[in-house]
Amino acid sequence: MTPAVFSHGDLRLYLLSLLAEAPQHGYGIIQALTDRTGGTYTPSAGTIYPRLAKLEGEGLVTKTVDGRTTIYAITDAGRAELAEREGDLAGIESGLADSVRLIANEVRQSVQSAMKSLRADLAAAAGAERTAAQSRPSTSTPTGDERAGSREQLHRADAAVNAFRAQVRTDLRTHVARGGVLAATVVTELENALDAAAHAVTRALDSPER
Repeated sequence: MTPAVFSHGDLRLYLLSLLAEAPQHGYGIIQALTDRTGGTYTPSAGTIYPRLAKLEGEGLVTKTVDGRTTIYAITDAGRAELAEREGDLAGIESGLADSVRLIANEVRQSVQSAMKSLRADLAAAAGAERTAAQSRPSTSTPTGDERAGSREQLHRADAAVNAFRAQVRTDLRTHVARGGVLAATVVTELENALDAAAHAVTRALDSPER
């Protein structure tokens, strides 16, 4: 997913800017990129280490092995290139912010669509239940048929919730496995939508028309 966030050659310069702040190991660089993009971009080791090796070969970066950890640091030549391309770096950071917003919006819209469909299904089910309740004779104690019907609807509700959970989990895992990004804001949107759906169910169950 590098092209979706960084244009060709931009990641190289951005790595130099990260190392100019402080020496760092590979995982720390990956984590820094994740943090800087709000969780929308987490590069793989196969993306980062070859670029670090190329920077080292160009004399822009050095590496020091400390036990099992390899620490990368920018050289004077690397700082000189970074200074020469200060304007390019500013453009990268501006474009990066725009790309992150677009990616987060795409994923958020996908989750919102799924949540909208779930809320519509819940509203339809609640409406059908109210209509059925109005046609039944008023009684303080559910009849045997009503209890059996409730158990049947409970199984139906369980199946619907489990199917939805499985579908969303599959969609999210597939998206990430294919290199997609999943922003923290999208997960928050999902949590809020699920909370709203839960409140909708509670309101339907507590409705006096039931």
